[in-house]
Amino acid sequence: MLVVTHRKLFYILSGVLVAVSVIALAFWGLKPGIDFKGGSLLEITYPDGRPEKTEVENALAPLEVSASVRPTRENGYIIRMKDLGEPEQARVREAVSFTGTRKTVEERFDSVGPLLGREAAGKSFIAIALVILCIVLFITFASRKVSEPVSSWKYGIITIVALLHDVLVPAGVFAVLGHYGGIEVDTLFVTALLVVLGFSVHDTIVVFDRVRENLRVSREARDRKEFETIVGESITQTFVRSINTSLTTVIALIVLYIVGPEVTRHFSLALIIGIVAGTYSSIFIGSPLLVTVEKWQNRKS
Repeated sequence: MLVVTHRKLFYILSGVLVAVSVIALAFWGLKPGIDFKGGSLLEITYPDGRPEKTEVENALAPLEVSASVRPTRENGYIIRMKDLGEPEQARVREAVSFTGTRKTVEERFDSVGPLLGREAAGKSFIAIALVILCIVLFITFASRKVSEPVSSWKYGIITIVALLHDVLVPAGVFAVLGHYGGIEVDTLFVTALLVVLGFSVHDTIVVFDRVRENLRVSREARDRKEFETIVGESITQTFVRSINTSLTTVIALIVLYIVGPEVTRHFSLALIIGIVAGTYSSIFIGSPLLVTVEKWQNRKS
């Protein structure tokens, strides 16, 4: 009952997080990676020990390729650049080897054209929108037998509110990281958001399903429990399960973030932020909103 009783405090906290995220997205936006804007990516290692980052940046500066150099592993760098042709790629390879004076191993050299990048961005937005739509339809269908006192379609609307919270918070964090740390988003970031949506709705369904079951039991027993009490009991009954499920996942992701490869680091970070936000919204936002909606209905009637 603590969550339901103090629900306004949790609404305020979420409102602040969402507002800050929206402001960050409006002013700075997400910094698109080569998957979306097009460009080239070179991952290179130095078997005999990598040079300083500034040395690599200085070697690439005369080529004017808009290079962004990031360390990876113990002896390598990931270099993001504008879209390069074959002659420019050859000059980049020569520059990072310091005209052949340093031994290098090219791990990968990927190029994505701007047209493919725009197509990937468009399909990413469509994928997120379709996932949210399908989730809402499923929640509405699953809650069809508990239309009292809150209509089943309102369960779906509340789910949308929670899911928007779960998408905006990690997106806002990455907008800030992109502005101050130069962190770019790619298709792995979109994948992380889709995973977060699935994870979040899983927790939401668990609580909503318990609400549905407790409503049925209350109706059959004719004990006339208030809806607020039933929702509070449902949250209490599922609280430990939701926390434990999310905590074990987040611990694994933290380990992956610390010891995993550079290419999955931002992916892991997006999942950590999103899963924490999703677990919070399922317990402290989605379920209490059922009570708020029910009380609004009572005032109108």
